[in-house]
Amino acid sequence: MNKYQELMDRKNEIMLESVGIDFNKYEVGKLSFNYEALMKDVGYSLEEIREIQKDAGVGQTPLLELKNITKLARKSSKTGRAARIFVKDESCNPSGSFKDRRAAISVYDAMKRGYSGVAAATSGNYGAAVASQANIRGLKCIIANECYDSKKVGQPEILEKGRKCEGFGAEVLRLTVGPELFYTYLKILEDTGYYNASLYSSYGIAGIETLGYEIAKECRERLGKEPEAVIITHAGGGNVTGTARGLIKEGALNTKVIGASVDLSGLHMASDIDFNKKSFTTGHTGFGIPFMTYPDRSDVPRSAARPLRYLDRYVTITQGEVFWMTEVLAQLEGLERGPAGNTSLVAAFVISQEYDDDDVIVVQETEYTGAGKHLIPQLNFAKENGIKVFIGDPKDQVPGENIVIPSHPNLVSVKEMDMEALRNSYIKNSIGKLTENKVQPVDVEFLSKETKLSKEIVLEILNKHNIEID
Repeated sequence: MNKYQELMDRKNEIMLESVGIDFNKYEVGKLSFNYEALMKDVGYSLEEIREIQKDAGVGQTPLLELKNITKLARKSSKTGRAARIFVKDESCNPSGSFKDRRAAISVYDAMKRGYSGVAAATSGNYGAAVASQANIRGLKCIIANECYDSKKVGQPEILEKGRKCEGFGAEVLRLTVGPELFYTYLKILEDTGYYNASLYSSYGIAGIETLGYEIAKECRERLGKEPEAVIITHAGGGNVTGTARGLIKEGALNTKVIGASVDLSGLHMASDIDFNKKSFTTGHTGFGIPFMTYPDRSDVPRSAARPLRYLDRYVTITQGEVFWMTEVLAQLEGLERGPAGNTSLVAAFVISQEYDDDDVIVVQETEYTGAGKHLIPQLNFAKENGIKVFIGDPKDQVPGENIVIPSHPNLVSVKEMDMEALRNSYIKNSIGKLTENKVQPVDVEFLSKETKLSKEIVLEILNKHNIEID
């Protein structure tokens, strides 16, 4: 057996040592696990998590009304009406994004358990968040950063985030795209004995619950109502999952949870050739769809990010529309923010036009911007990689070939994703792991909760795949 497979086979053992979770004890039935027990075993209440975050300068970020963008939405609306658009300004957190919320809990837990350092595998803002929180708690930090193609060419946005990690004093291992990321990361954990501050652990997801909680509470206190919808940029699923769970805990049961991603269909995220043909490193369908239909593809045996449990709707927008919104936000609202939150803001601009003027829609994050995260270096990098950039109709955009900046607000739109197809795909992926064509009743209940489908519909789908109930 080669060294790669030997290490990967020890994944559960390494996870137990590095995050203190015995994932095996949650396994039930043929393919299911006790998700709520996993989340409960975090061991920190919502109030305790809020206090941990407050102590580290995380959370309680401003809820800003985007009055001028709302006006533009109403001018663009066919009815002349549009909901009030608010944004939760998560760039006010210590490292500049909502990911400080998840990092705060993981790093605190590492400190409490006596680990000397923390590690994370990420190409995004999470690395900076972990490094920042590690400084606050007096721990060492290593970040495994997937940032290059095979020619050692890195995207401006990823390189910017790596520099920020180093600015916080973290050791950054810059890797090429491919399967070596999780292998290298597991080796780091085994060699150092550091805590695994995984994006997909129950601690990280519990940390985001405060974001949903704050949105519901502040809207109720300030506006006298809960938001009709909260729009969340979707990638690995933690953002959707944690925010939705927080909304539920604060009683916002009627608030619609809407995911939004940049459409990068046709580009393979693990492909060396396609790696630098995309202009966004997260918040796109290359993460959004695979992690929705097979969430356990992460660096932990069972991901606590389960987006299909919570999503009411999922839409996509284009790269050009995000660049357009970045400029609109700066010029109409005086706010310069990064692409992750602006992805949801594009969706909010369109979806707000489905509502009345008195309704409220919240975009639940912003992120810091600057250097490689700014739209100018991103567009220049696209051009250097043979991508045509022009003004026109975003519907003409072909990922990997061109970027089309909308020539008029009326051309900005969302594409509805087929939730039924995604749920069917999730079930198909789940039963693909079976060693025999049988499941137990507990598996049917699990799949029902995972997909928000009735047990009757789940049984129909299983029957189509010739799966029997044991």
